[in-house]
Formats: sequence, structure tokens, C-alpha cells
Amino acid sequence: MKLKEIINLLNAKVIVDNGIENIEVEKVAASDLMSDVLAFGEEGSLLVTGLASPQCVRTASVVGIPAVIIVRNREIMPETIKIAELNGISLILTKYGMFETCGILYKHGLKPINKF
Repeated sequence: MKLKEIINLLNAKVIVDNGIENIEVEKVAASDLMSDVLAFGEEGSLLVTGLASPQCVRTASVVGIPAVIIVRNREIMPETIKIAELNGISLILTKYGMFETCGILYKHGLKPINKF
């Protein structure tokens, strides 16, 4: 599914656009534990997290995750935005919580990373 479609499904706001039109995702990693994402994340997947700190973007960059969705309308630190821009990571914000976000994505055909 195109990331642009996901943004529409989640009524999300794009904070950093690094090629959203061209990003295609099939799997989702949902976690607030960046150590789990480092251990089990998959390149090309989508990261859904409640963390709005720079660590979520750094982790996505290391794993090869092109986009991070931050849930619960969290306030995003300016440093997080800057790191996303520098690392080519799209940063998206939704008002939905983690459970709701994952449910919407699953309902529309995205698959979980089975290692979590």
C-alpha cells in the first residue's frame, strides 16, 4: 500500500515528507521499545510508535525503515524533525492511539512483522 493512502486512512499530518508519493509498505512494526525494532524490524516496513524523540528516527534509519508514524498527536521535538530530514525518513503524526492505528492498518491489508 502506498504511504499516501495510509496517511489518508489515519487522517494523519505529514511533518516531514521524504518521498511519500513513492513509498510502498506491506508490513508494520509497532513498538515503543526501539531495542525491539532494532532486533526484529524489517527494511522497508513502517514504524508505528508513541515515541516522539529522535531515537525513533535514528532507529528507523538504522533498520532501513522509510517512514515513522507517531501516534496520540504527540508533540514532536524539533530535533526529531531535523534528524528525519537529514536521514530521509518521512515523519507522520496521527491522533489515533497505537491500538486503533494498528487495527486500521491491519483491516486494510497491511501485515505485522511476525517476529514481534
